Amino acid sequence: MLDPAPRYTGYTSYSYLEAGSDYREFALAPELDRVPAYQGVALSDAQRERVVRLLTDEIVISLHDHPSVFPADISETVDYNRTARHRTGYAGLARSGMTAVFDNLMDGTCCVTSQMGWKWTDVVADLGMRLSDLAHQDYLIRVENLADIRYAHETGRMGLVLATEAATMIENELDRIDMLYGFGVRQMGIAYSEANTLGGGLKERRDGGLTYFGEKAVRRMNKLGIAIDVSHSGDRTSLDTIAHSTKPIFITHAGSRTVWPTNRMKPDDVIVACAERGGVIGLEAAPHTTLSAAHPRHSIESVMDHFVHCVDLVGIDHVAFGPDTLFGDHVGLHDTFAAHLSIAEAHGHVEHPRVPYVDGLENPAECYWNIVSWLVSRDYSDDEISKVLGGNILRVLEEVWH
Repeated sequence: MLDPAPRYTGYTSYSYLEAGSDYREFALAPELDRVPAYQGVALSDAQRERVVRLLTDEIVISLHDHPSVFPADISETVDYNRTARHRTGYAGLARSGMTAVFDNLMDGTCCVTSQMGWKWTDVVADLGMRLSDLAHQDYLIRVENLADIRYAHETGRMGLVLATEAATMIENELDRIDMLYGFGVRQMGIAYSEANTLGGGLKERRDGGLTYFGEKAVRRMNKLGIAIDVSHSGDRTSLDTIAHSTKPIFITHAGSRTVWPTNRMKPDDVIVACAERGGVIGLEAAPHTTLSAAHPRHSIESVMDHFVHCVDLVGIDHVAFGPDTLFGDHVGLHDTFAAHLSIAEAHGHVEHPRVPYVDGLENPAECYWNIVSWLVSRDYSDDEISKVLGGNILRVLEEVWH
């Protein structure tokens, strides 16, 4: 990974308060070196210099991550989430090379609302708490438009795009989308695995597609300038959303079902439809998701098998990365939340080896160093790498964010 960004001065979340007195303290997982560094790509000195240059000069955007630091004891996560006081991994992000990250907030707004009792008020509390922390430091800035991303790049800062994995929390209140926009949310999913008032989720036996209310919600997001995601939506709902949206959409974190046949992946016809309307798919790396027959033991190699397939399928102009990583034990987190999120139903039952972490894509600090190293070692051009690091995402946001 890179050296720390010079602009980062060492701030840690909520350090302006007194832990244990002003808020409940949790022992947190380390942001760096929690697992051994990836050793799969050997770079020459010239290649290493090229990786550093690309991560420094290009705008690098993660379409989907959870850059929070989770408890070292992952069983404490539910209690941690309920405080609405997630700690942002500033030290890790400062070494990531990212210009901006779509932060899909985990303590309610990732839209396990129906499964775990999260309400609209929880989402508002979550957003407010996160923004209160951002307001006390000067390295990570809230992104509301493209100028903010460019400003972050020019000044050595990093941008954070507030995002939600679904719109479950709006229930049947369309104007809540406007409120979320006012709070700074700039990307929303349709459904998180389970169906909601907008449409079907990917774990349902039957997907009825986008509802009439869902069509209204899509139109409202288009008018406001909120990017739309269908990563956890059902296939029919995904296709309907692509068809009804007047703007390109994102599949922020997924892969190809042709490469790995589970519901968590997207069928190629959905990926093609997304690309034909100008959209982009971000490649997922959360544990035991983007596997492949060639690399069933999940690692960066498995993920890049999906990358190669998607580039061959729709062209390099429609592919990016949404690693879906965090600071902490992601495998343990999935195990903890499995009963709530119905991960088995969402993924299907394809046999595969379990891993303790995804080698090469374990957390936001290391992802882009290893992704760019992989691309450089396989002789992708600077132009191609620039597109998948951020150029393709910027093209969509130019249209969606007005």
